[in-house]
Amino acid sequence: MIIESTSSVFILRQDSEGCWLAALVWHPRLECWLPAGGHVETDETAAQCGIREALEETGLEITLVPGPAAPVPAGFPHRQLPAPWLVAEVPAAPDRHTDKSHVHADHVYVATAAASPIREPEHQVRWFSSADVASTADISEDSRLLASELLALAARQPGPHFRFPRDDREFFPDSA
Repeated sequence: MIIESTSSVFILRQDSEGCWLAALVWHPRLECWLPAGGHVETDETAAQCGIREALEETGLEITLVPGPAAPVPAGFPHRQLPAPWLVAEVPAAPDRHTDKSHVHADHVYVATAAASPIREPEHQVRWFSSADVASTADISEDSRLLASELLALAARQPGPHFRFPRDDREFFPDSA
């Protein structure tokens, strides 16, 4: 099995009424809405790939939100990289990178951004509310599930900054 590292970024922001929105891009080959993302290059980390792909595809300058991660002990001697929200194995059809069916080891990040792009995006970008995510037919199903969960997490938080819950009770408040 061929495995390729990729990064995807769910970009969040609040509108003028304080409603959280998620930016998705139209993928012309797959003909659906997805988070910005692509293949990790040999000279970059998965986090750097997510930042680069988000800028290329959306024109937005983003700030990665640290994903859930174990605390690092004081004195740890290595530079930390932003943790993804999750890493998933995603089956992939032949594409311009690999001419056979393969798997993307997709590092899924969450980021925040201002509403205005700093450069011309490569793809069509649309900001989706929770209701839009639920009702738009041409969002990939995995993206719909993840965007819905992120927007629900964001809606439970005060203020303009998104952060990941610190424990499972915050992720799933009804399970406590």
